[in-house]
Amino acid sequence: MKSITIQSIDLHTVLLPYLAPFETSFGAETDKVALLVELTTAAGVVGWGECSIELWPGYGHETALMAQHILSEFLVPAALGATIRDPREVPALLRRFRGNQHTRAGLEAAVWDAFAKTNDMRLTDLFSHYAPPGHDSQGKALVGVSIGIQPSLEATLAVVRQRLDEGYGRIKLKIKRGWDIELARAVRAAHPDILLMLDANSDYRPEDADLLAQLDEFDLLMIEQPLSHDDIYEHGRLQPRLQTRVCLDESVKTAGDLRLALQVGALGVLNLKPARVGGFSESLEIYGICAESDTPLWVGGMLETGVGRAANLAFAALPSVNLPSDISATDRYFAKDISEPPFVLGADSTLTVPAGAGIGVEVLRERVEAAAARWYENYPYKAG
Repeated sequence: MKSITIQSIDLHTVLLPYLAPFETSFGAETDKVALLVELTTAAGVVGWGECSIELWPGYGHETALMAQHILSEFLVPAALGATIRDPREVPALLRRFRGNQHTRAGLEAAVWDAFAKTNDMRLTDLFSHYAPPGHDSQGKALVGVSIGIQPSLEATLAVVRQRLDEGYGRIKLKIKRGWDIELARAVRAAHPDILLMLDANSDYRPEDADLLAQLDEFDLLMIEQPLSHDDIYEHGRLQPRLQTRVCLDESVKTAGDLRLALQVGALGVLNLKPARVGGFSESLEIYGICAESDTPLWVGGMLETGVGRAANLAFAALPSVNLPSDISATDRYFAKDISEPPFVLGADSTLTVPAGAGIGVEVLRERVEAAAARWYENYPYKAG
């Protein structure tokens, strides 16, 4: 493998409007904010990464302002001039800085992209190189679609029907207390045979176990992160009370967290979000644990732009990602993304990994500049 030396890093905070508001138990969002990391090597190769942060501390504590500060003042200065012989060296390079997993994941992703391009490899094949032996990329990933909280059951059923007609083979519904049992009953009655899962986004408490057990009758693929975002112990007590498999998301931030969760029986499925665990180096370690333990695995998303979507898809194409991932087609969220070509859903509810080196999509600078201008127009106090 050819090494890379990091010559420069530029940051672009962008704001893209969603086609429709996306509502969870945290609230509704109308725009996607992302901080793009543009890394240039000494040989002139450009790698792109995406910090999957939010406008406000919802899913995680990191926001756009925080990411700008942490990158500009700490992570970027530590990375400039570094020679990378293996992308998995990046966590050690940044080890003296704690936390800010989503932010550091964006920088690491740019390194992975530049490294793959330097070695004329698809990013998915570079991941395979560092995965357990025999884990060659499948070149595509089975995907599903996430549906936010709608104003009524009728509206939910209409959206479910729309997504099924578009070809999505797995439906995920966001739920919260008071928007759960009747929702599941209505959707399952209308669609008795679809792959259906629910995502609670940590809205329930241990005392809600009997309520959650009522969901068992609806033959769910899983229920995702029902309890606190930082809990493993109570999920370990909850899982034996349910027939439905518990999927952990926010609770697993490291490979060590996953080992603990498996030891205490806290999960039957893992949602791996590379941003949540600090990047693809940690993701590969977690992937190896899942492969060795036969833990069902899928890759989650943060409604990324084409930069983050391409990288997540490259990882989701690994063979032990064996459940549909949350990496929907571009037109699920955006009228016009910042990269081309768009991701298009295949007839078998899959997305195909782009053929080009690295992330395989072209980041269009004029679109990045327009989305950055929209950010500063809407949040002018962040410009300084």
